[in-house]
Amino acid sequence: MESFAAAQQVYAAGLVFARLGVIVMLIPGLGETFIPPRIRLAFALSLALMMFPLVGGHAPPLPSDAAGVALAVIREMMIGLTVGGVLRLFMVSLASAGEIVSLATTLSFAQTANPMQAQPSTTLGTFLGLIGIVLIFATNLHHMFIAAIVQSYDLFPFTRNISVADAGQLAVQTVSKGFGLGLQLAAPVVVFSLIFNIATGLVGRVMPQFQVFFVATPLILLLGLSIFALSLGVIGMVWVDRFRVVIGIFAKP
Repeated sequence: MESFAAAQQVYAAGLVFARLGVIVMLIPGLGETFIPPRIRLAFALSLALMMFPLVGGHAPPLPSDAAGVALAVIREMMIGLTVGGVLRLFMVSLASAGEIVSLATTLSFAQTANPMQAQPSTTLGTFLGLIGIVLIFATNLHHMFIAAIVQSYDLFPFTRNISVADAGQLAVQTVSKGFGLGLQLAAPVVVFSLIFNIATGLVGRVMPQFQVFFVATPLILLLGLSIFALSLGVIGMVWVDRFRVVIGIFAKP
């Protein structure tokens, strides 16, 4: 390595770090709030140093004024926000599935500190979120994150204009598909809850003196959690497959 760096090299490395820093701060697994920001930024800096020899030569010339430098940095940060934000938004599918299952099993009142969102959420939502993080590393999806970062320079080169409308549309589609997937993942418990509530309603109608509430609540909790536990394997496989498709938007094979 050279013992010095020219202004153009420093500028190009800064642009690479601006994009990678935002992506690393947002992507699932590495960008969680319980990981100290210094560790995430140190990882982003190390990754930028490794990426610089590959993409640094395609950086535009150094602008003549500070405003041009600031605009270029903001542009790279917006690209990083698009890539990392879309991957982060897909995690709403697991949170939605946990919320729906909690509502169906009368566990929506059980709140747990969510280390990924830095705020309380339902216990099942936090549980599914942690399972998602484990599946990302167990199935090597984080390797596709690196591929998405590298190939983002092919999709969004340094000199290409950013389409804010397309980025917003992609974010809206990701959220809508994530919520739809969350409902699909929670479908077994939702169907059971619907049938069980209809059955208990009929029993209460036929036998008005029967204490439906005291009998139905423990049963729907026990049976609902049993169905949820039996479907965890399918939930994990379906979610990983869908997440791999989302990552494939940026990481083309």
